[in-house]
Amino acid sequence: MTFRSHMDAALDEARAAATRGEVPVGAVLVAPSGQVIARAGNRTRALNDPTAHAEVLAIRAACAAVGADRLPDHDLYVTLEPCPMCAAAIGFARIRRLYYGAADPKSGGVAQGARVFSHPQCHHAPEIYDGIGAEASAALLRDFFAARR
Repeated sequence: MTFRSHMDAALDEARAAATRGEVPVGAVLVAPSGQVIARAGNRTRALNDPTAHAEVLAIRAACAAVGADRLPDHDLYVTLEPCPMCAAAIGFARIRRLYYGAADPKSGGVAQGARVFSHPQCHHAPEIYDGIGAEASAALLRDFFAARR
């Protein structure tokens, strides 16, 4: 099977989030067939919900679509390194692979900070691939925050 990145779809979700005034982070969940089964952008402000990160929303939608609380053999693409909360949700959902774009030195929970998947309490760690679409993801975030300063 040939690798096909779905980061462009995650970037589309991040751009849509920015248009709504949300921090531009987007995520898509891909089934074993290669089909995108869920997509989301941040909606913390719109939903008045601090847990409404793109990853969590995409995981919720994918679980509803497949009728299960776990997503083994599914892959998640997200434009920014997941925070500790999202990394924990990824582990609990048993997602097979995590692909992310920009690193997040301030709030990341995968390669930075908490490094959730390296803890012995972590029940499942996905395969991790970073830097996919990193420049586009970082530019989107940089432009978003520059416009607000």
